[in-house]
Amino acid sequence: MLDGDVATVYAERGLADYRPRFSPPLRVLVADGPLPIRDLARRVGVTHSAASQTVTQMARAGLVELIRGADARQRIVHLTDRARDLLPVIEAEWTATTAAMRELDAELPVPLADLLHAVLAAVGRRPLRQRIADAGLPPPPT
Repeated sequence: MLDGDVATVYAERGLADYRPRFSPPLRVLVADGPLPIRDLARRVGVTHSAASQTVTQMARAGLVELIRGADARQRIVHLTDRARDLLPVIEAEWTATTAAMRELDAELPVPLADLLHAVLAAVGRRPLRQRIADAGLPPPPT
């Protein structure tokens, strides 16, 4: 729901091919410059596979290009001129979204980020599938 609204904001500003999931890698590339996908994944906090999929989508949107590294197996992610040209609009959205989330947090009994961290910690301690089984769902047939 929230990502959908942010995607709509981008589309209304002529960025229909920009996805909210592009923002974390874009921020890292703006701050740190070109990086191998593995390093980008680590800095964003996602798996190599997830970063690779996002980078592929970003390349299709013309936001990044992949250049072979010194090791032919390594691909270095570089921002394109298009991405740099779009940064003022994207950064304005980041600022506005941060302000909107602060306003939303003020309306909630607990800040959304705190609640999400608590949920992740709880399911980390005991996964939802275990909770479902403990709630009485019979095991699958063998």
